[in-house]
Amino acid sequence: MTAPLDVSGSAAEAHPESVLAGAGKAIQGRSLTRIAWMRLRRDKVALAGGGVVVLLILVAIFSSPIIAAFGHPPLEFHQDQIDPATLLPKGTFGGMGGEYLLGVEPVNGRDIFSRIVAGAWISLLIGFLATVVSVIIGTVLGVIAGYFGGWVDQVIGRIMDVFLAFPLLVFAIALAGVIPDQGFGLEGNGLRIAMLIFIIGFFSWPSIGRIVRGQTLSLREREFVDAAKSLGARNGYIIFREVLPNLVAPILVYATLLIPTNILFEASLSFLGVGINPPTPTWGGMLSEAVRFYTLPHFVIFPGLAIFITVLAFNLFGDGLRDAFDPRAH
Repeated sequence: MTAPLDVSGSAAEAHPESVLAGAGKAIQGRSLTRIAWMRLRRDKVALAGGGVVVLLILVAIFSSPIIAAFGHPPLEFHQDQIDPATLLPKGTFGGMGGEYLLGVEPVNGRDIFSRIVAGAWISLLIGFLATVVSVIIGTVLGVIAGYFGGWVDQVIGRIMDVFLAFPLLVFAIALAGVIPDQGFGLEGNGLRIAMLIFIIGFFSWPSIGRIVRGQTLSLREREFVDAAKSLGARNGYIIFREVLPNLVAPILVYATLLIPTNILFEASLSFLGVGINPPTPTWGGMLSEAVRFYTLPHFVIFPGLAIFITVLAFNLFGDGLRDAFDPRAH
């Protein structure tokens, strides 16, 4: 056993000035959001993914000025850039240069850079809004199933099982293929975008619904919910004031991971020819057209790279958010 330290003199005396200086300082607690942000700042990979996501959103929002500054109108043909004998772009690397940053398409000579930038807003718009639809439906039904339980939980659970077992891609192809030219006050690609958002969002909600249901089952057994019930709070008050605020973090994390899945789904439909009508540029549609010209790697690589970078950035950022909000990960 070690002997206690001999503290004497000035070290053993408390200084009144130091005590008074610290007496007026309030102890500040740190919220879950602040703690999560501190953890997220230490994750450089997630921050890099988030930075790419922000950059993609800015590109989609300001696509017109970007195209005007660095490219040409995405639907404009440039036959002077095409070799009449082969119908392939003139020059090396598909016509890449200062005027056409990523080259031009075969046959028609449309600017690939402009079409990729113009296609970004369609992919992000459908991905974001379809995720919003899925989150709303999944959150509402998941909270109802988890909070009330019993036969309500059984019915909603079986509905989730049916949707999860449904051949979504086959159904989406069949439904998107019969979309009329006009309906619901919309026409053309406006109607197709709305229908794609509905199809992707409506059939993707069971995954987030199960997560919300599981979290709600745990939350309804917590002390603060029991305290609210003992004070006479109604179910609506408990759901909106006690349960939903504690579901924001898992919903936000899963929504971030669901966006790239929906972007890939839209690209798949466009690749199969049942997405946005040409000549409106979409990344999946550009890949579909590029299949015929597999000898021109630039025509395939750049739209595929746009999809890859977008999906990877969202996944990295979503993984970082999940780790930041999960206390067991630290």
